[in-house]
Amino acid sequence: MAGSRLELVDPPPGRLLVIGAGAGDVASFDPARTVVVQRQKPAHDAVAAQGFRTLVAVNGPADGAVVILPRARAEARASVAAAAGALPPGASLWIDGQKTDGVDAMLKDLRALAPVEDVQAKAHGKIFRVTVPEGDWLPQDWAAAETRVGNFVTLPGVFSADGPDRGSQLLAAHLPDRMPTRVVDLGAGWGWLAAQILSRPGVEVVHLVESDHAALDCARGNVTDPRAQFHWADATAFRLPEPVNGVVMNPPFHAGRAADPHLGVRFIRAAAGLLTGAGRLWMVANRHLPYEAVLAEHFAEVTEVGGDNRFKLIEATGAGRAGRKSARGR
Repeated sequence: MAGSRLELVDPPPGRLLVIGAGAGDVASFDPARTVVVQRQKPAHDAVAAQGFRTLVAVNGPADGAVVILPRARAEARASVAAAAGALPPGASLWIDGQKTDGVDAMLKDLRALAPVEDVQAKAHGKIFRVTVPEGDWLPQDWAAAETRVGNFVTLPGVFSADGPDRGSQLLAAHLPDRMPTRVVDLGAGWGWLAAQILSRPGVEVVHLVESDHAALDCARGNVTDPRAQFHWADATAFRLPEPVNGVVMNPPFHAGRAADPHLGVRFIRAAAGLLTGAGRLWMVANRHLPYEAVLAEHFAEVTEVGGDNRFKLIEATGAGRAGRKSARGR
């Protein structure tokens, strides 16, 4: 099942393709004949450390495949289409997912398109097997397709694929007219916020740090300014050889399927480790998330400078400096 050790009914011989797996999912599989597609950097590295060949996109044919459903419906359909495209007619395609990730809807959709067998309900999800039919059996709009957002392009499953989210818009509107020279966009997504940073004077370099390979690919196409540098990396562990004097971030508070408020805490710690003592952090967060304590641990001055009923905007400076204090308002 998704998020746990996968066990397949009558697994095929030959090359097995697994899309969306984490390290625990593939513990029972043979690394010598299993290829894992995982575009999130931390999970990608964890699976690779187990000896599996790990890619960021489907590349080449397979004899059987497993898709672990992501939360986003468009991404889930794109993953199924990518897996099906790698398989010959008659091959087995397993779909594994939680009810909260739409596995029941996926089961209903695929039952109308192909033979479905071996449906197993476990805990809060299901796993089932589809026998790949002849010909083009999936709707054409299931394949991954770009979405155009003004001058930007996004892909299924990237954060806020339909346009910049409200938090990022608030943060961009709050940024100073003149930015620091060296800035890190921590969790850069498909590049919208970095483009706003680069539109302001003073910037010499912006490091776009993003764990989703597909989002970073979008950012590379969306942000063509030569001052932009791109890093496929776990933002919570990212470091540079020299400190910077600005960090901008809209940290997520979900890790995969699960809500994880501690993820934002790790972003804050990473930001403090990237900044000079005089450097400044600008961040936006959901108003209910209790980040003030960890901010006060890592910054001498922490100020809430605006927001709305859903989001709070925070500035912080004095990373690692003694005599910390916290303030609200201006």
